[in-house]
Amino acid sequence: MSSTSSREVVRSLTIGGRTLRTAVRPGTDETVPPLLLMNGIGASLEVLQPFVDALDPRRTVIRFDVPGVGGSPAPVVPYVLSTLTPVVAGLLDRLGHHRPVDVLGLSWGGGLAQHFAVQHRRRCRRLVLAATATGTLMVPASPRVLAHMLTPRRHRDPEYARRIAGQIYGGSVRTDPGRAAAALHSHTRVGPQRGYYYQLAATTGWSSLPFLRLIRQPTLVVAGDDDPIIPVVNARVMARLIPRAQLHVYRGGHIALVTEADELAPVVESFLDR
Repeated sequence: MSSTSSREVVRSLTIGGRTLRTAVRPGTDETVPPLLLMNGIGASLEVLQPFVDALDPRRTVIRFDVPGVGGSPAPVVPYVLSTLTPVVAGLLDRLGHHRPVDVLGLSWGGGLAQHFAVQHRRRCRRLVLAATATGTLMVPASPRVLAHMLTPRRHRDPEYARRIAGQIYGGSVRTDPGRAAAALHSHTRVGPQRGYYYQLAATTGWSSLPFLRLIRQPTLVVAGDDDPIIPVVNARVMARLIPRAQLHVYRGGHIALVTEADELAPVVESFLDR
């Protein structure tokens, strides 16, 4: 059974020596800027399927697996965000999207999205930062939560994911941990373990605090009031420091963009359509 809709085109493209598995859902209205999604750590593009399905079909949606995750082969050498963003810009070129796109980054992908918005500002029209923070210089999660984030096991072991889901994701999965396990494992693809560690290494020592004021795009910061991984105070800091930012705090946890996609997709689209 396919994990993407029948309308989507899934293929692998090589840009700058990096091969990325991509999925594009063509929109029905070419006047609407495409939405580029950047996923969380260890998650293949399939994890975002509920959110994609909740978006208006007039909007083209682009997503990809980072190197070493899902269907993208692991790179020969590790990477950092500043070397991955040119690859993403090249991916847009290969897909024929030369005009500015909207960008949404979830969790780890939010760091990549912040870097992309500054490093390739002419390619990014509007920015959505969901359940994310500023990297090394942030209000951290508790040590127990951080310990679970050091391993990709939750992406590989559904029972383990179910057991720890409430503790690390918060929100509705505290009472229904099976929702998190389903989100992480329903038709997803798992890459080599080193792909997860490459992602961790890519943000080691990285912080966006020094350049948040350089993000000039209209920005929506979306955060849950019960997010054990990214405490909501981080979203408030980002919204204050990004010049054209607004903050939306929802009742929920870290992966509400997936588990409560029907509630959050209209919030995102209302911002993008302004």
